[in-house]
Amino acid sequence: MQIKQFEKLGEGYKEWNDKINVISRKDIDKIYIHHILHSLSIAKFIQFQPGTQVLDLGTGGGLPGLPLAIMFPETDFFLADSIAKKIRVVQELTELTELKNVRSQQIRAEEIKEQFDFIVCRAVARLNVLYGWSNKLIHKNHMNKISNGYILLKGGDLTEEIKELNKTVRHMPLTDIFEVDHFKEKYILYLKK
Repeated sequence: MQIKQFEKLGEGYKEWNDKINVISRKDIDKIYIHHILHSLSIAKFIQFQPGTQVLDLGTGGGLPGLPLAIMFPETDFFLADSIAKKIRVVQELTELTELKNVRSQQIRAEEIKEQFDFIVCRAVARLNVLYGWSNKLIHKNHMNKISNGYILLKGGDLTEEIKELNKTVRHMPLTDIFEVDHFKEKYILYLKK
């Protein structure tokens, strides 16, 4: 079932990308490695327990939330973005892949009223800005092996961003997980609530 869902997801991205630029047009042929596998790197960092609630903040076209929702069918995902056309793509891809553990909404972080175990994102904003927008959205009671917090996919030299946040941030190079040149200077960051 999951392999079929991943196939449909890749096909769906290619189809939607012709209508709405969800992923760089020059990069769409590498959807599985550059985007879906990149999103799934989070699964090497944590295995979400059934019932975990995850917010994909600034999801864009559903990354990393949709691949993670396929990987963790017993985890609840809320995919949020402020841009309506991107949420439309997320909704169409959710239906195409028959995901029952995903809901999505056009909404800004400041407008979200519920709380989650984890926030995941892919290069949405500088760490201190993201933390300011969303720290109130993470509740303290945890059920997973690691404490609730942020699991972020970011690239480049993050020294300054981490320093200005002034909090402990664990980071793991993606080249520790995948021996693919594309993942050089890309990281998983974990920030505890």
